[in-house]
Amino acid sequence: MEQANERKIYWAFLIHGQWRLYVAATSKGLCYVGSPGKPYKEMSESVSRRYPRHEWEQNDEAVQPYMLQLKQYIDGERRDFTIPFDLGGTPFQSAVWEALQHIPYGETCSYSDIAEQIGKPSSVRAVGTAIGANPILITVPCHRVIGKNGTLTGYRGGLEMKVELLRLERKSLVAERSVQHA
Repeated sequence: MEQANERKIYWAFLIHGQWRLYVAATSKGLCYVGSPGKPYKEMSESVSRRYPRHEWEQNDEAVQPYMLQLKQYIDGERRDFTIPFDLGGTPFQSAVWEALQHIPYGETCSYSDIAEQIGKPSSVRAVGTAIGANPILITVPCHRVIGKNGTLTGYRGGLEMKVELLRLERKSLVAERSVQHA
């Protein structure tokens, strides 16, 4: 028998420095990280499509471990996330999202690189669609995927957010290198 908390979506609004975004989790893990400045409606519509019969509960305490790691990332104190995810995608999407998690911090790769990594080199457009459907921005680092020619391409959070995340990672790496050489 399914327990009541297994049918809940816990959510909170993260405010950290210039970052303001919605975060949601199920009892299994993080299921949504939103785009800065986007309304609650974006989160509720996105999450409700994947979890249609779940009850919503604003609960900062339940979402706190996820928000803590996001804050640590934003502050340049975290490169990898150790929190559980509840992505809920198709097998193809799951393969793409898994590949994204192997892109090193501060580096980028192309959509065709991801297609090759998952063994579907002719599925570049489908890879792009799966990346665009990634429900947990930042933590599954779709911002590290760029066009084959090196151009910044679409991002659910907007190109401004993508640029800022890449800048944040590069700045953190430069700071780390300067400390190592001091």
